[in-house]
Amino acid sequence: MTQNFLINEDKRSANKIARTKTFLHALAFVAGFSLIFIVGWGGAATVFGQLFSTYKRELAQIGGIIIIAFGLVNLGILRIPWLYYDTRIEYQTGHRLGLLSSGLMGVFFAAGWTPCIGTTLGAILTMGFSQETSAQAMVLASGYAFGMGIPFLIIGLGVERFAAWLTHFRKHMRKVQIISGLLLILIGILLFTNQLTAIAIWAQRNGLYADIALGGAATPTYLIAIIAGLVSFLSPCVLPLVPAYIGYLSGHAVRDDRIHNG
Repeated sequence: MTQNFLINEDKRSANKIARTKTFLHALAFVAGFSLIFIVGWGGAATVFGQLFSTYKRELAQIGGIIIIAFGLVNLGILRIPWLYYDTRIEYQTGHRLGLLSSGLMGVFFAAGWTPCIGTTLGAILTMGFSQETSAQAMVLASGYAFGMGIPFLIIGLGVERFAAWLTHFRKHMRKVQIISGLLLILIGILLFTNQLTAIAIWAQRNGLYADIALGGAATPTYLIAIIAGLVSFLSPCVLPLVPAYIGYLSGHAVRDDRIHNG
């Protein structure tokens, strides 16, 4: 009985570690696109904002190629050691690099994505084009990015639980990796060909964007910025990113489970 208890405790501890690490990957992804939102969009008048505006197309193309590589790794066609992460002590460096890849994923998604500009985001971006108000715009952009990031973080918690449930059906785990890889390749192609921008423009023109009013105020409050970001997650400008994001995290979660269980 004592041995069974210890085995169960080890499993619970391993599951907790896996959940934490998957959540850290989600957090790194959110941090990546938040950086672009704050500096690239909110700080458009700053030097870094201007550099982003100048080279965002090239950055998106590079990101598209790397995301396609991520997909090929999930399919088992490529093996790139630094994209993998491990939970064992001897691979802690690889884990840090894995988190870096998640942050870069967020950066690349944001670089290839033109957001649907509603009332709140429009006010933030207008402020960001002026040197005098760019600092305030960057602060508000951080709130908008935080609001948009909340659903991504919630999904990050759910993906690991799904992977843990999937361990009871190990014969299907390879299918999850294949689906994840194909989704990543699709998004990578869209990034490289600039079609994510086309999706956002199409949604904007057809009024398919969830937005909130500023209540007559010219400048949104930080709370309004957070709520606006949260609401905008449901728009067609953001939702196309979600399947690939889930696929990316699923690939990490499944690999993590294989490491634990040999």
